[in-house]
Amino acid sequence: MLTVFAPAKINLYLHVTGRRADGYHNLDSLVAFTGVGDLVRLEPADVFSFHVEGPLAAVLSNEDPENNLVVRAARALADLTGQLLNVRLTLVKNLPVASGIGGGSSDAAAALRALAQHWGLHPDDPRVQQAAAAQGQDVPVCLKIENNYMTAGGTESACALPQMGVVLANPNKPVPTPAVYKTFREGGYAFTPAAQLDKAPANAAEFIAALRARTNDLYAPALLLLPEIGPVIDTLAATPNCLLSRMSGSGATCFGLYPDEAAAQLAAAQLKQSYPHWWIAASTLPLKP
Repeated sequence: MLTVFAPAKINLYLHVTGRRADGYHNLDSLVAFTGVGDLVRLEPADVFSFHVEGPLAAVLSNEDPENNLVVRAARALADLTGQLLNVRLTLVKNLPVASGIGGGSSDAAAALRALAQHWGLHPDDPRVQQAAAAQGQDVPVCLKIENNYMTAGGTESACALPQMGVVLANPNKPVPTPAVYKTFREGGYAFTPAAQLDKAPANAAEFIAALRARTNDLYAPALLLLPEIGPVIDTLAATPNCLLSRMSGSGATCFGLYPDEAAAQLAAAQLKQSYPHWWIAASTLPLKP
């Protein structure tokens, strides 16, 4: 049995730089991964099957498995390689759904990594990359599990980032990404120029200063759809040693950055006592190799 980690993806900043002819938006976003995530297990089987378990499995209980990105990615790679999909895939769901931390995309990427290993394919095999790209812009980013920039031209490797503690908090309410972009488009929000870091931050203070000079352009439209996002950010900011709090992706998960993991764990413990109905997790960022 293979078990592959599917880490949460954090958009440390996110600028919407324009709109393409096909209606989708171009982004400039610095992405990093955390030690919090889902798991994908692969076991050989006579026929293909897909199962979901874990603390947040119930959210997906009514979903058609064929619509899950894990299944779609697995079938795409099987078609591209001519392999029989004789495996049992199990998704252990620990991350909230539709929450702006790339859970479904990271799950799909983990399934592709598992299948590549199972079939003896190199992770950089063009067919693996093609299967990932067919599932959306986030899946190729999650396939690499490294600091990346999401750009109008696709993805590119980003500079090294200092190790920091991170707390993720979600009010346990989903925010559908299409609705956020629709609100952004119809609300007449301005585009923001790309602003990639011109050098690797020397330390946490320099990194935080760089992030403060950037923003998440989807925060305002997401806040209109789910006003609870604002208090989550403010609550994170008020925890001891929080250096920056912000929404990730299209929401509703927000994150706080801390000097180290110990500070993040302390903040998370306090938040869990005060907000037991929230989903809260602490870890490090970026993900240690």
